[in-house]
Amino acid sequence: MTSGAADRPLTLESAATAFIAWLRRLLRRIPIYAFLILFLLIVALPFISISLAAFKTSAELTRGAFTLPAEWRWSNFSDAWTQAHFDWYFRNSAIVAVPVVAVGTLLSIFSGYAFGLMRFPLSRLLFALFLLGIMVPQEAYIIPLYYLLRGIGLVDTYWAMILPQIGMSVCFGSFWMRGFFSSFPADTLDAARVDGCSIWTALWRVLLPNAGAAISTLVVLLFIWTWNDFLIALVVVSSDTLRTLPLGLAFFQGRYASNVPLMAAGAIIVLLPTLIIYVLFQRQFIQGVTSGTLHG
Repeated sequence: MTSGAADRPLTLESAATAFIAWLRRLLRRIPIYAFLILFLLIVALPFISISLAAFKTSAELTRGAFTLPAEWRWSNFSDAWTQAHFDWYFRNSAIVAVPVVAVGTLLSIFSGYAFGLMRFPLSRLLFALFLLGIMVPQEAYIIPLYYLLRGIGLVDTYWAMILPQIGMSVCFGSFWMRGFFSSFPADTLDAARVDGCSIWTALWRVLLPNAGAAISTLVVLLFIWTWNDFLIALVVVSSDTLRTLPLGLAFFQGRYASNVPLMAAGAIIVLLPTLIIYVLFQRQFIQGVTSGTLHG
């Protein structure tokens, strides 16, 4: 009886101490949570407003940006798809994005492997030249690029959009994959060479099976950049039948500036593929961006 009475104040005191420690940790985290919530609102509110506007009528927009529509008008999407020829633009964007991502990723793997693990003459100089493709903005070379493409007869073709974007993709992709390959454990590669693996065998059987996160992240980034590219398509393409989605949306906005719901529906159509790609590769993308190292 006496020992139980003596233990009770000690238990209450330890519980109070634990509660105070938890409260202090919570108070320290409140500014972090507040900043994250504020950042989330800044990012999400415009998207929510556009998404709601895509289902409204023009009259319902005057009631507020975040009010729910009286009737969800899915017809806005079909009207934008047919009236603005978004079926053409979607096809053109796919024709450009798929080969750019596929070829750019493959070439980036080869060049990143070479720059990351192989030693050859002028490797640093060549890698610095690759980095120029990242550092120099498009506005600096878009006019020379146009005259170059016009000189070889590629203006107003799919190749005029595909080839330059493959070049830009390889510049960034080489930098990205070089970081992964150079961080690969040297002991694993040495063991592969002892077992008789050649340079190509080590790449295909040792490195690539562990490069899933890095490659998936690269695919997502290249697809988003290619799908959303505007300047190259604006300069090198003049035919309406060759315009990509971002360019088609800009011309559509000029014709239907007063029809905000239709423009919002068009914006959702442009955004939806990149959102789907990100959701599909979300886990690998986050892993590749946050770690950049191999796991397992």
